Amino acid sequence: MEKSLSPKELEVWNELKSSKYFGYDVINTEYNLAVKIGNHFFGGRIDALVKNGNKYYILDYKTGSAPKNAKYDFQTMIYTLCVKDFFKTDDVTFVYIDLRHKEEVVLPFKQELEQEFKKRLSDISNKIDSYESAAKKQECKENTDSIYPCEYSIICY
Repeated sequence: MEKSLSPKELEVWNELKSSKYFGYDVINTEYNLAVKIGNHFFGGRIDALVKNGNKYYILDYKTGSAPKNAKYDFQTMIYTLCVKDFFKTDDVTFVYIDLRHKEEVVLPFKQELEQEFKKRLSDISNKIDSYESAAKKQECKENTDSIYPCEYSIICY
């Protein structure tokens, strides 16, 4: 494989191989996970999930840079809760690996963050619910104003 890489790609590949995470047990790569918060599922595709002993590491490779407030980035919150819930563990660390600048942002999961993450995502779930409700009401109102009103308009609003 290494022979097919460009010089820049080879440099990045060698940088990744030198990372301590490269030697850990690989659970999965390009791993789709989701967690239900409120009435909605939040999820995504984890670049790599590795394990060292009982500790899980979510690896997210960035070709740009890590988010400015990585601790409260949606990706951090969602992926951490997904791994925590799916694998029934509190021993999770999220690692942004900035490939361009050769830096890492390491965010160990702390129990007090769980409620905060769930609250933030629950607020988003509630906003989605309110937007959906408002859209349905508007749709019903438009149908009620037509020649053939919606049969459910009496209970919509």
